Amino acid sequence: MLGRPKFVLASGSPRRLSLLNQAGIEPDALRPADVDETPKRGELPRACANRLARAKADAALKSVQLDDELRGAFILSADTVVAVGRRILPKANLVDEAAQCLRLLSGRNHRVYTAITLVTPREAFRQRLVETRVRFKRLSEDDIQAYIGSGEWRGKAGGYAVQGIAGSFVVKMVGSYSNVVGLPLYETTTLLGGEGFPIRFGWLNATAI
Repeated sequence: MLGRPKFVLASGSPRRLSLLNQAGIEPDALRPADVDETPKRGELPRACANRLARAKADAALKSVQLDDELRGAFILSADTVVAVGRRILPKANLVDEAAQCLRLLSGRNHRVYTAITLVTPREAFRQRLVETRVRFKRLSEDDIQAYIGSGEWRGKAGGYAVQGIAGSFVVKMVGSYSNVVGLPLYETTTLLGGEGFPIRFGWLNATAI
């Protein structure tokens, strides 16, 4: 796009792309990073999210440095962690993992942390961490089995997608909703704007869906 700096999203997540589009921002390229997202032994949720977001940004920067079209772009990465206390829940890919997550979340409070890392055109790193508290209703075994049958939990932190069926499980939420989906929009646009990215560039011809 002419008229603004290049922008790269270091993620292959359709949810993060959709949230950015909602804010009127269209990335010039997607550079999902192949990073091992396994928490380190004893690692706390906040530290895990920050470390992984930084690792994704580092990997994307290496890729962008080799691309003449994108060199000097803004790069944004993010990592979302769901935790009950200090326990980090997996990004569920197996039925047993999802069922275990849902039983643990049933009737309880949990926290969702998303760390965002922004790499500026001068290759400075800026980072923010956003926390949202969520409480689920008590889930019956029928709720859990039917939700597993939906398949929408696959690959999601904590074994659920709040923007889907699991939104009906939420009794209370304190903090950013978009953070739970995977990208806190207020903090993301504030961080971008503060570093000189023209966040309103795409608003002119935007049409609400």
